[in-house]
Amino acid sequence: MEGSPIPVLTVPTAPYEDQRPTGGGGLRRPTGLFEGQRNYLPNFIQSVLSSIDLRDRQGCTMVVGSDGRYFSRTATEIVVQMAAANGIGRLIIGQNGILSTPAVSCIIRKIKAAGGIILTASHCPGGPGGEFGVKFNVANGGPAPDVVSDKIYQISKTIEEYAICPDLRIDLSRLGRQEFDLENKFKPFRVEIVDPVDIYLNLLRTIFDFNAIKSLLTGPGQLKIRVDAMHGVMGPYVRKVLCDELGAPANSAINCVPLEDFGGQHPDPNLTYATTLLEAMKGGEYGFGAAFDADGDRYMILGQNGFFVSPSDSLAIIAANLSCIPYFRQMGVRGFGRSMPTSMALDRVAKSMKVPVYETPAGWRFFSNLMDSGRCSLCGEESFGTGSDHLREKDGLWAVLVWLSIIAARKQSVEEIVRDHWAKFGRHYYCRSSREQNRFDYEGLEPKTTYYIMRDLEALVTDKSFIGQQFAVGSHVYSVVKTDSFEYVDPVDGTVTKKQGLRIIFSDASRLIFRLSSSSGMRATIRLYAESFERDPSGHDQEPQNPYIHGARGTNLLPSSLKHEVLRTINKKRNKKTSFTLHLHRNPTSV
Repeated sequence: MEGSPIPVLTVPTAPYEDQRPTGGGGLRRPTGLFEGQRNYLPNFIQSVLSSIDLRDRQGCTMVVGSDGRYFSRTATEIVVQMAAANGIGRLIIGQNGILSTPAVSCIIRKIKAAGGIILTASHCPGGPGGEFGVKFNVANGGPAPDVVSDKIYQISKTIEEYAICPDLRIDLSRLGRQEFDLENKFKPFRVEIVDPVDIYLNLLRTIFDFNAIKSLLTGPGQLKIRVDAMHGVMGPYVRKVLCDELGAPANSAINCVPLEDFGGQHPDPNLTYATTLLEAMKGGEYGFGAAFDADGDRYMILGQNGFFVSPSDSLAIIAANLSCIPYFRQMGVRGFGRSMPTSMALDRVAKSMKVPVYETPAGWRFFSNLMDSGRCSLCGEESFGTGSDHLREKDGLWAVLVWLSIIAARKQSVEEIVRDHWAKFGRHYYCRSSREQNRFDYEGLEPKTTYYIMRDLEALVTDKSFIGQQFAVGSHVYSVVKTDSFEYVDPVDGTVTKKQGLRIIFSDASRLIFRLSSSSGMRATIRLYAESFERDPSGHDQEPQNPYIHGARGTNLLPSSLKHEVLRTINKKRNKKTSFTLHLHRNPTSV
């Protein structure tokens, strides 16, 4: 600390009406909006900081990190300047501003911080024409619950000023402590720049048998792996954990330099966007492949020859093999959680293990209460996210290390493990098309339009006349036994969350789900999910995206065909008051 104290300024501003967090305390918008609209970012940061009670905020510690996308450095500087002006006593920031979402959760819990601010738009593209986001995690390390998000939004609608120290400058590249003397502050403001990997790595060492994984990757008959960080935040983690710590060859890791525009690619770990990894795996040289999204909480697993493990299958297989992980052998397994749209493959594992399953709305924040209360040990979502009670976030690298642990313990390939699981529990064919072929979701809609569509759709499918409807393709017939609008009652605090998706449930437990999603906040999407169960092993080799499968019993209905048949019936049943037609391959049209 040198020179005169840094002044604290109060800057007049005016509210924006569109700063409602979309879930978990997050605001995601086009980068140009954050960069170009006057005070757009400061308004939201002030709303986040003001949502923390003053007595808890004064002198507290918070964590700040980003996925390295364009505008992150500028935004990090603004967050630091505003945190100082608002009485935060200490910030922990990853070197060069980099911290994965799981690492932020880890550090918050380790040092008992008041919360954390993560600058990320998750799997969305970066660059000036991409998206940017701000996410607030609370003291348990998890996404902000709805009550906090609502408080942030209410503050954002009435904000008149924000506090900032515009002359405060930090060096994000220099590890260690930096202190600043501020006007009218009794104690100096402290910033600690930390290695982005070390604290998180220390946690992983307590969970896994690193020696077993290292033997798998370096010993006789070593498993050759290929891991794609997609130029997001995970590059330093992949290199330090998988290569330096666990011995994987350096060329096992690709796209490990974080780039502001993610190399011009979409940092979304799925078959559509992780094509570099997919093509490498199809060649047969590698036995295990993985990819991560921009902030490191989502992942994809591939086996030799490009064998794809669906997120729902991955969750169920991890659940069935938790005994391979020292952490769970010591802590035990108390229960599982899955989002409602996620396939019911996990439920069959839970039944065999005699542990409960909690079905929640989409959004990781719903799992935090379950884990905090000791009810849930493992949870996951169909959108490539899995995690456990070691954190309060989904954790991509953790999931990859679980898979490597399972392979080391069972001495089987990825495909053999998956097929053995299907043989024991049956296969849940599952279709969430937007992340694979982008064929069935209705995207880029006006929020008002989606409100009327979902209202009218609910009236149609929950009408008593819809029960008993039958849908047949080939030799298989699906009969509707239940329809509802999903609502969740939190078993911990009794909070009720309504209208979380429309469910059509069939006599064999197959399901079709319609869910409204608005993660970008500007436009809305109606997502469709379909699930069909096959017990017979002769029917386990089919492609979920194809309209039909051809098993030993003839032609059976698969998820994509189930969508076709139900949508046709819905469109036939709609009346003059109905506001839409659901086309099969494009957005709905009004009538």
